[in-house]
Amino acid sequence: MARHTFFCIDGHTCGNPVRVVAGGGPRLRGESLSDYRQDFLAHHDWIRQGLMFEPRGHDMMSGSILYAPTRPDCELGVLFIETSGCLPMCGHGTIGTVTTAIEEGLVDPAIPGALALETPAGRVDVTYDQRGRFVESVSLRNVPAWLEATDVEVEVPGLGLLRCDIAYGGNFYAIFDPQPGFDGLDSLRIDDILRLSPEVRRRLNAIVDPVHPDDPTIHGVSHVMWTGPAHDPGADARNAVFYGDRAIDRSPCGTGTSARMAQLNGRGRLAVGDRFVHESVIGSLFTGEVIATETVGPHAGIRPRISGWARVTGYNTIFIDDRDPFAHGFSVN
Repeated sequence: MARHTFFCIDGHTCGNPVRVVAGGGPRLRGESLSDYRQDFLAHHDWIRQGLMFEPRGHDMMSGSILYAPTRPDCELGVLFIETSGCLPMCGHGTIGTVTTAIEEGLVDPAIPGALALETPAGRVDVTYDQRGRFVESVSLRNVPAWLEATDVEVEVPGLGLLRCDIAYGGNFYAIFDPQPGFDGLDSLRIDDILRLSPEVRRRLNAIVDPVHPDDPTIHGVSHVMWTGPAHDPGADARNAVFYGDRAIDRSPCGTGTSARMAQLNGRGRLAVGDRFVHESVIGSLFTGEVIATETVGPHAGIRPRISGWARVTGYNTIFIDDRDPFAHGFSVN
């Protein structure tokens, strides 16, 4: 029997949790953060389950584990964990992790105000605005994003046959825009999103299997985005992103905003240099921008930039005790 100790710094990005594991993460094998992700999933996923799910976490819990980078051109390695799994990339997680790492002195950037991250999805370049000891905002140059497929038809219980676009922004998203049968995000209750999304995702993954051309370990639709008109007069659109089994992102979602901009660019509605302000279900905002076009394998995509803010909420030393029958967590469905 053993008791495993993890030193965590808790916070949130625009309302969605970010639990940064600053101590206690496992030693991982591989030559890249993508390899680390596969090793973690194969041998250490109990850590994610114990830290993210109840009774130590909850259905919306999200976080990261810090590592030394494997690439010489990066300063910090980040492995993203949440109730949905170990992610290739997480935008809100990046904003929260960088805020925590800078404010708590966990990294010493070579150039103040800038940081190069190694993630499983690739290098992510970050700039941040620091005033005194506090980070006021973080802007990340995300991995390339693209529109994978358009007008994919799927039967949605109670709504009928709907069309969605599949786009990649660090994870693969199914994006549902208003259309006959779906009047937009305001027509759905939170309970509707929680009920419909996992079934929609299951049905879509039986129809399509998107695969990253440079990393086949990144595949399948993992997130479902429901869109609609913005409530905030300064925003361009509002969204709710479903992930995991019972989670709705409280932030506007960073990789989701990247996928959304790639979708709009692919449909000719957003050009290089255009900004896109995305609103979450609780009214928080991310500012996106299409900063360049980029080709990934056969896909003509974009390089997105996402900006937002985060706050540190406290320190948390967490034990996962082998004697505990709920050591690996649980979710109440």
